[in-house]
Amino acid sequence: YFQAYSCGMPAFIPIASRVVGGENAKPHSWPWQVSLQIIEPGRQIHVCGGTLIATNWVLTAAHCAVQQSPAEINLFPSLSFLGLCFRNDLALIKLSQRVRPNNKIQPACLPPAGSILPNRFFCFITGWGRLSTGGPLPEVLQEARMPIVDYATCSRPNWWGSIVKTTMVCAGGDGNVSGCNGDSGGPLICRPGRVWQVHGITSFVSSQGCNIFQKPTVFTRVSAYIDWIRKVASNERWWELHPWRFLRPR
Repeated sequence: YFQAYSCGMPAFIPIASRVVGGENAKPHSWPWQVSLQIIEPGRQIHVCGGTLIATNWVLTAAHCAVQQSPAEINLFPSLSFLGLCFRNDLALIKLSQRVRPNNKIQPACLPPAGSILPNRFFCFITGWGRLSTGGPLPEVLQEARMPIVDYATCSRPNWWGSIVKTTMVCAGGDGNVSGCNGDSGGPLICRPGRVWQVHGITSFVSSQGCNIFQKPTVFTRVSAYIDWIRKVASNERWWELHPWRFLRPR
């Protein structure tokens, strides 16, 4: 169902080799990046990121969509999103019209089911999140190169401890580069082979701030949910037969 057409091969190549911290992204180099916005009189406000994974499907975080009513967006949240601990923090948004892929719009590839990248494998986080804790939102899409932190390390007591689950993936934690408010829902994008794959959905950072040492950005691990993504996207009737109880964070 997915990737019957080109994915994960941008026409405008990211300047990936030179990035060591958050910087402006090269225009159109992350053609699957989506901005989820709310519309107010006279303006549109960015609230979360998302990833185009097919011509009519956007992958984002469930906590980004929790305030939206089904009448406003065609939303398929994950099986049992638990807001207090960010379990199963993913959602699919079906677009009302398919996009037409071109050299500026293209889906990201999905990773193989169950795949886990090794410790210190470098990926990119992209988004329009705050440039620092409490700082301004950027006008230009940002990118930052971040190393994967394996589960054995990320779940240590002096890192994230038991908060991190095996269905999550951590990246960063050096105290310099991380996701921040507004990056939620956007991709952790990695290239283990020839194409870029969305391996994570930005989920949460430390309540102490965005760039805290040994508190890497935590993402929903996409490869843990490939079967669910394919079921929902290929057969929407499956959703009607498997109702999902929406647990809003309090």
